[in-house]
Amino acid sequence: MATFPVINMENLNGEGRAATMEMIKDACENWGFFELVNHGIAPEFMDSVERMTKEHYRKCMEQRFKEMVAKKGLEAVQSEINDLDWESTFFLRHLPVSNISEIPDLEEEYRRIMKEFAAQLEKLAEQLLDLLCENLGLEKGYLKKAFYGSKGPNFGTKVSNYPPCPKPELIKGLRAHTDAGGIILLFQDDKVSGLQLLKDGQWVDVPPMRHSIVVNLGDQLEVITNGKYKSVMHRVIAQTDGTRMSLASFYNPGSDAVIYPAPALVEKEETKELYPKFVFEDYMKHYLGVKFQAKEPRFEAFKNMENNANLGQIATA
Repeated sequence: MATFPVINMENLNGEGRAATMEMIKDACENWGFFELVNHGIAPEFMDSVERMTKEHYRKCMEQRFKEMVAKKGLEAVQSEINDLDWESTFFLRHLPVSNISEIPDLEEEYRRIMKEFAAQLEKLAEQLLDLLCENLGLEKGYLKKAFYGSKGPNFGTKVSNYPPCPKPELIKGLRAHTDAGGIILLFQDDKVSGLQLLKDGQWVDVPPMRHSIVVNLGDQLEVITNGKYKSVMHRVIAQTDGTRMSLASFYNPGSDAVIYPAPALVEKEETKELYPKFVFEDYMKHYLGVKFQAKEPRFEAFKNMENNANLGQIATA
C-alpha cells in the first residue's frame, strides 16, 4: 500500500515546487489527508502548546473524566459501546469572535499561547486553501471567499485528550466520521498514536510525527470541488496506555456562507453539478444529528430540499 503522504512545505520555495504541488494534489484526490512538516510554526512554540495542554488536562480535566467513567461503569463494560467516545474535550472558538477569555480554568499564559497558535494556524489554513486553488485551477482566494459569508469564516479548536482505556476493543476514542467543515489542521501527540483513516476499505494509521501538522479535508471542500476532492472517514482508536493529546482546528465556512460546486470546475470537467447548494449553518444542524453515519445521505437530503423548494433562487437573491 502507498505510504501516508508527508509534505515538506519548504520545498514549495524552489525547484521542488512542482513535485510538491503534485504530491498535495495526489493527497487531496486519493487520501483526503496529508501531513505537513516545515510548515512555519516554530517547534519550540509547538512544544509550549503541548506542555500547557497536557498540564491543563492533568490539573483540570483528568479527575472529571475519571468520575464520568466511574459513574457510567465503563471499566466493566462487556459489550461494544456505540453511543459515546473515550475522550475528554473542550472547544475554543477563534473566529468570528473568540471565546478564549470566557473558558474557565485556563491559565493566562495558556490563553495567550492558544490565541497566538490560532493566529498562526489561521494563516496556514488560508495558505493551504490557496495551494488547493492553484492545483484545482481556481483563481487565488476563491476558497477563502467561498467560505467567507458575511462575517468571515468559523474557526475553532477542539482540544482533546484520549486517556488510557481498559477496553479499547469495545470503546472507540472517537467513532468513525467525516468532518462536516472546510479544512482541518491537527497537532497531535507524537508518542501515543490512535488516529486512523479509511482508504480503499482498510483502516490506515496516521503516523505520529514530532512537530507535524496533519491536514484533512471536510465535506464542504468535497462539495465545492464537485467531488474531485473527498472528505474521508476517520476514527480514533483508544489505547491501553498513555494519554493522547489532539488539537484539531477547524477552518470552516461562515454560518451564512452559501456552499455549492465551483462553476469553473463544473465547466472545466464538462460534468454536471453532483452536489447541492445550501447554507453552511443548515448543513451543520443536520450533521450534528447524523455525524457518525455515512455522508452521502446528508448530501442527498440537501439535494432533495433544493429540488423541492428550488432553494437556489432564494440563496442567491
